[in-house]
Amino acid sequence: MSETTVADTLREYLSLYELLDDAYWEAASIQHKDMLYDIISIFSQEIFEMNKLSTQDHHYPYEVLTEGIRRVVPKLEYLDEIREDVVQRTQTLTDFRDILSSVLGILENQLRTL
Repeated sequence: MSETTVADTLREYLSLYELLDDAYWEAASIQHKDMLYDIISIFSQEIFEMNKLSTQDHHYPYEVLTEGIRRVVPKLEYLDEIREDVVQRTQTLTDFRDILSSVLGILENQLRTL
């Protein structure tokens, strides 16, 4: 996989963030809401740090900025396994599958280079 730019990564993270927010409000159990909230918090911090970067730097290859994002992959993989139990709406589930795959690819590429 080629290196992803800051701009591309930010776009993918924001898409996942929006879907996680939808999934949070659609989740039927408090355990699912807690798990989603934890993941949302991690991506919120990374997105916040990415937004601090100059827009002139958005063409550079993405590098992880926060410690939490380094640890989120197992949670995302678990969420991927149980997504049909957690995500209730068909549209959210369909979009979630595509975006999650892309985000996991970005993160796994980052963790491989560390």
